Amino acid sequence: MTGGLLNRWLDSGALDLPLPGGGETARRWHRLAELAQVDVVAARLAEAHTDAVAIMAELGGSDTKPGQLWGVWAAESRDAVLSARGEQGATMLNGTKVWCSGAGLCTHALVTARLESGERGLFAVDLRHAGVRPLPSGWRNVGMAESDTRSVQFSNAPAVPVGLPGEYLSRPGFWHGAIGVAACWLGAARSVAEPLYGRAADDSVDPHALAHLGAVDAALAAGEAMLLSAATAVDNDPFNRKGEAEMIARRTRAVVETAVEEAITRTGHALGPVPLCQDAQHAKRVADLTVYVRQSHAERDLEQLGRLAGAAR
Repeated sequence: MTGGLLNRWLDSGALDLPLPGGGETARRWHRLAELAQVDVVAARLAEAHTDAVAIMAELGGSDTKPGQLWGVWAAESRDAVLSARGEQGATMLNGTKVWCSGAGLCTHALVTARLESGERGLFAVDLRHAGVRPLPSGWRNVGMAESDTRSVQFSNAPAVPVGLPGEYLSRPGFWHGAIGVAACWLGAARSVAEPLYGRAADDSVDPHALAHLGAVDAALAAGEAMLLSAATAVDNDPFNRKGEAEMIARRTRAVVETAVEEAITRTGHALGPVPLCQDAQHAKRVADLTVYVRQSHAERDLEQLGRLAGAAR
């Protein structure tokens, strides 16, 4: 189902989004939220594809071609290392990359790997090459199970450098992409709250359910307002000359994460176990979003936001 939906989005042009910082960032993030409201898992993979397009535009990589689905595999692990080595004028990747979403769905990926100098480089890889092999899945949670996230083994897989070493993390667009993830969280939170909005239209709705809905609605509105404010800031300073991109991204993600928690918790409190047990679509949305939002590092991210906010005063 996820692969079919992604292909339909690709073929229809639904993933041809404005680049961040080009004056239409709000429309970009609004569209990502809309996709997540339709399907959380497919939108998570779609966001990665659109982020890959933006990264290559920013760092001078090649353009994507019709029918290609790109991933961005940048997770690092001390137990699994992917290395990049130059061999006869070409770059080859060897080792294992962890947390590769869309491992069996994507046709291409931007992959981070360690250079001989110890620096972190970014590389474009055609995943259809014989030297790229997704490993058996160790996923045990029903949430985001359809994202096909697993480790991938690279054995002399050819790769094309994208940008300079270290530039993947240092570029302004890194934080723009982080906000794109939050846009997906927000759209998914709206879908989780849909049964609660529907309950409010019932004549027999109780005051507690309405109170829960009021809190959820306010949190979702705060997330939407934060995304709009962040989009304006990004369009006004696309190259991060003010040095505020990280703080804006962390602030936006924190506000949206709160909206996600409010939507999941209060919808459950108001409606009880019935939709979780008898509405398969709702139960899946809750499970998927519960896992997806854990891309946030919770208090660690808040600590860093606090440091940035304090330094900005």
